[in-house]
Amino acid sequence: RQHNNSISSLSCKLTKPWFTTTIFFFVFIIILLGASFSWMDMGFATGGGPIKVTRVFTKNSNVHILETILPPPTSLNNPLRCSLDQNITTHTCSESYREKSDPKDDDTETCPDYFRWIHKDLEAWRENGITRETLERASGKAHFRLIIKGGRVYVQQYNKSFQTRDVFTIWGIVQLLRMYPGQVPDLELLFLCSDLPEIWRRYYRPRPGVSVTPEINIKEWKKVKWEEREPYAYWKGNPQVAKIRRDLIICHDPMLHLYRQDWKREGTIGFRTSNLEDQWTHRYKVYVEGRAWSVSQKYILACDSMTLLVKPFYFDFFTRSLVPMEHYWPIRPRQKCSDVAFAVHWGNNNTKKAKAIGRNGSRFILKNLKMKYVYDYMLHLLQSYGKLMKMNVEVPEGAEEVCAETIACRINGGRVRQSMNDSLVMYPGVKAACVMPPPFEEDALKRFLEKKESVEKKS
Repeated sequence: RQHNNSISSLSCKLTKPWFTTTIFFFVFIIILLGASFSWMDMGFATGGGPIKVTRVFTKNSNVHILETILPPPTSLNNPLRCSLDQNITTHTCSESYREKSDPKDDDTETCPDYFRWIHKDLEAWRENGITRETLERASGKAHFRLIIKGGRVYVQQYNKSFQTRDVFTIWGIVQLLRMYPGQVPDLELLFLCSDLPEIWRRYYRPRPGVSVTPEINIKEWKKVKWEEREPYAYWKGNPQVAKIRRDLIICHDPMLHLYRQDWKREGTIGFRTSNLEDQWTHRYKVYVEGRAWSVSQKYILACDSMTLLVKPFYFDFFTRSLVPMEHYWPIRPRQKCSDVAFAVHWGNNNTKKAKAIGRNGSRFILKNLKMKYVYDYMLHLLQSYGKLMKMNVEVPEGAEEVCAETIACRINGGRVRQSMNDSLVMYPGVKAACVMPPPFEEDALKRFLEKKESVEKKS
C-alpha cells in the first residue's frame, strides 16, 4: 500500500567507507548531537540530587537508566545570559567559562567499542599530518570554517546551509566546550553541510589492511507493545532524492506500508506530521539511504521494531559496530521488495526471534549512544584530530566569535530556540570522559568484517 505523507533525512554530514576527509568526517557526528538533543535527557545537564534517573527517549517510554551523578557546585552553573531587552540584538561571550574543569575520574569507564574507529578513520593523515595546504584545498567547497583557539569558538561563514544544519553543528561544538572546557585543542575545521561528499576517497587511501534538527519532531511517545504493533514493514520518506528509494516506493506487496514525504508541504504546516512518535506502530521498520546517509537510522533502531536495513553505502559513526541478525535484519539493495516481504513473513512466524532482534537494536542505542558518550566521542575525535595538525591555528579576518549566547539569544521562541534551551549544557561534566580503547588489531578487525559479510549473505 502507498500513502502520502512525510519523514526526515537530514544531517550535516555523511561519510564514505572506510575513509573520509576532515570536512566530511566530523559533521555527521555533530549533527547527531544536535539531532539527539530532543530524544535523550542529559542527567548532567539538568541538575538534580545525588542519585538521578536519566530519562531516555521520553517520560512515558518506561525506559530509564539509573546513574549516580553528584550535583555540581552552584558556582559552576552557566545558564544562558540573554538580555531581557528585546531591542538588544547583539550579545557577547562570557570570560568566566574558559577554565579547565576537573571532572572526577575515580571510576572512569572504557569507551564503547565504536570509538576504536577514530584511530582507523584518521589513519589517512597519520604519516604526513594535516597541513594548511590540506585544509585550504577544500575551502572552496565548505559552508563554513570553524576555529577553536584558546577555548573560544570562531566561525567564518561562506554559504548558508539547508535548514538549520549549520546552526546546530556549531551549537553542538559550543556545547562540547561547555561540557569539557579547556580540553578541546586549538584546531581548524571546514564543514560542508550538503548531502553528498565533495572529496574523493581515493585521495585518502589507508595503509594496507582493513572508513536532529528541530525540523523533525522527536517528542515524548507512549511505547506500543511489540505484540500490538501492525505486523507489517513501515517506511516513510522522500523517494525523489534517490533511485534506491524510488525503487522501494513501487514495491507492490501488502507486507510493506510505504509513505511519501513532501518537505515543502511540511515546512508550510510547521512539520506537524513529522512526529516520529506516530511512526512506531509497526513491528518492522525499513531503513534505506536517501541522497546519501540518512539521520533516521538511530531513531529506527531505537524503537524496538526489527530494523530491516537496506545495505548502506555510507555509515554513521556508531553503526560499524552493529551486527546483522543481532541488531538488524540485512536487506539486499537489488532485492529490496522480496527481501523485506520475506523478513516480515519470517518475523511473523518467529515472533520471539524478531522481537529479540528489535530489542537488541534498541539496547545498543540505549547503552552506547547516551549523550555523554556522544560528547566523549566528539572530544576524543577532536583531540586526535588536533594532534595531527601541522599548522598554526589562525582566526581569519571576518570570523566571528560564537557561544551559546550569540547563537540562542537572538532567537525569540519557536522550535529552534526550544531545542537549544533543551540541549544547553549548564555546567561542566562531573565525570571525566571515558577512556579511549586501543586501535583494532588488524586480524581481529578482518575476522569481524568477514563474519558480518558472511551473516549478510546467509540471511
